[in-house]
Amino acid sequence: MTDDSKNTTPAQPPAQGATPPAPAAPKVSAPASPAPARPAAGAPAQPPAALSRRGFLSVLGVAWTSFAAACAAGAVATTRFMFPNVLFEPPQQFKAGLPADFQVGTVDQRFKESFGVFIVRDEKGIYVLRAVCTHLGCTPNWLEAENKFKCPCHGSGFYRSGINYEGPAPRPLERYRVVLADDGQILVDKTKIFAQEKGEWSSPESFMTV
Repeated sequence: MTDDSKNTTPAQPPAQGATPPAPAAPKVSAPASPAPARPAAGAPAQPPAALSRRGFLSVLGVAWTSFAAACAAGAVATTRFMFPNVLFEPPQQFKAGLPADFQVGTVDQRFKESFGVFIVRDEKGIYVLRAVCTHLGCTPNWLEAENKFKCPCHGSGFYRSGINYEGPAPRPLERYRVVLADDGQILVDKTKIFAQEKGEWSSPESFMTV
């Protein structure tokens, strides 16, 4: 058996005059950038940058414009309140002239637009028809050639007397009160209406004898 301990080669000593290798330098990491310092609790906040002169003037102009607009709107509303809506309606009573101004057998339309009436004179006297169709409230027209009132909306027809005879109108035209005024003129009173189907045409004020 071979003695291993005898075969072990001893470490060779460094030769004389040789420079031993320098030890490796330790790695040094770059220092981390410091975090921004936070203001201490309770410390006053930094004031914003001062507003420029041009910006200040712009803000001031907008403010004054808004104020002026609000004042103008208030003035308009106050003025509008002082002048409320008023509906100007024609008078409910009017004088139509003398009986001699109306010919027998005619339908006078002079007051149709201004007062909404037809004034009719026949052999017995004068009566005033309300120019409102009894169907849906349209204004009928007097057709002289056909001797009838005709509604332009749905075709209702009425005789000269106001009695309905064709179309959807369910009843005759209505009459207004008519009397002779103190000065001899015909006085039409629209506050009083007479309906034929109620037997009111027999009232002495629904017909004026001439």
